Amino acid sequence: MPHGAGAHGRIQHPGEANETPIAYGPGAGGSAVTAGASSRVQWTKDVVVIGGCGHVGMPLAIAFADRGLRVGIYDICESAVKQVNAAQLPFDEPGAAEPLARAISAGTLVASTDPALVREAENVVVVIGTPVDEHLNPDPEAIPRALADCLQHFVDGQLMVLRSTVFPGVTALVERMVERLGRKIDVVFCPERIAEGRALIELVSLPQIVGAASRSGAMRAERLFRLLTHEIIHLQPKEAELAKLFTNAWRYIKFATANQFFLIANDCGLDFERIRVAIIHDYPRAADLPAAGFAAGPCLFKDTMQLAAFNDNNFTLGHSAMLINEGLPLYLVNRLEQRYDLASLCVGILGMSFKAGSDDTRSSLSYKLRRVLQFRAGRVLCTDPYVRSDTTLLPLPTVLAQADLLVIATPHPQYADLRTDKPVVDVWNLRDQGVRV
Repeated sequence: MPHGAGAHGRIQHPGEANETPIAYGPGAGGSAVTAGASSRVQWTKDVVVIGGCGHVGMPLAIAFADRGLRVGIYDICESAVKQVNAAQLPFDEPGAAEPLARAISAGTLVASTDPALVREAENVVVVIGTPVDEHLNPDPEAIPRALADCLQHFVDGQLMVLRSTVFPGVTALVERMVERLGRKIDVVFCPERIAEGRALIELVSLPQIVGAASRSGAMRAERLFRLLTHEIIHLQPKEAELAKLFTNAWRYIKFATANQFFLIANDCGLDFERIRVAIIHDYPRAADLPAAGFAAGPCLFKDTMQLAAFNDNNFTLGHSAMLINEGLPLYLVNRLEQRYDLASLCVGILGMSFKAGSDDTRSSLSYKLRRVLQFRAGRVLCTDPYVRSDTTLLPLPTVLAQADLLVIATPHPQYADLRTDKPVVDVWNLRDQGVRV
């Protein structure tokens, strides 16, 4: 068994024999063969994506439509649905605009706010946000509660694919909910594994994990995702749920390790980036040591806390990572107060999205930095070349002209060649001038 498959996992590689293939899209004569059923069922759609106007669902819907499948999107956000039907992306995603336009023009993709759309497709993919609350507790009922409005539209013979990151056991919870309704539906968990900005590349290049309790569900999900990628990894549902949480928690802990190293070096008056470069140079065992910077976004912190809650809050590494990563904005402000009369200065924050090249501000630590600075600095001005949702942001030239001190909070490529005579705090070392603060 290849390394990484696990004791109970099964990786199926390209070239291995499949069971009887399932036909999708126009090439299938206008109907899809229902895997796991004894008769043919006519569907007007091949796939419906619930919550499909978001950062996870939209690329998936586009990718399926680009393969010739008839795809529907059900989303409660009316403005986003209108944008999609007008062949406009609700957010930035490189490489997605052209295939979206093709799909809308060809009629292979349509969006709707009507939950009845769910009954039209054999395969229903559920992509719903699963945040933690103000006490850092996950809500295992979030997906069942969100499904309640459209569950009445599910019909026998469908495959329900849960793609949101879920609290372990939620897949089984949804299976029981479906059983209580008397529906004959296969329920599987197939976690998304993409990074924003690389969604359409990674959907077809990364292996897909399929977590299914039944052979029927496993095979149907495999056939569906083989339209995108050729490598499928089979796990039990709870194994797959933990695999997703472990992945995000591992990345969060790695970033926290780098940030802790930065704090240690910086407190000694040393440049962490110089040390890091020396460590990783032609040394493969340290090649994955990341640079320092804000570890933020809608997944890593949240999923680390979900994993902690699942283990009865016995996750010392995860909680320590949270303290380090979430504490970095406050640390930077404290250091600035030691060097400058911060209360008399205007501070410019460059970059408000949670990652470089993105317009997504969800859980961005730039906003935490802004809150701290608004209390401690004289004035705070913010800018971002991608974010359109925040009307308080100013153009970069305005911030550069009025600020006394600049902080690169998001390493957008536009800031790499920034020309200014103002002091610049660049913990990312984007400008290649060191990271000492």
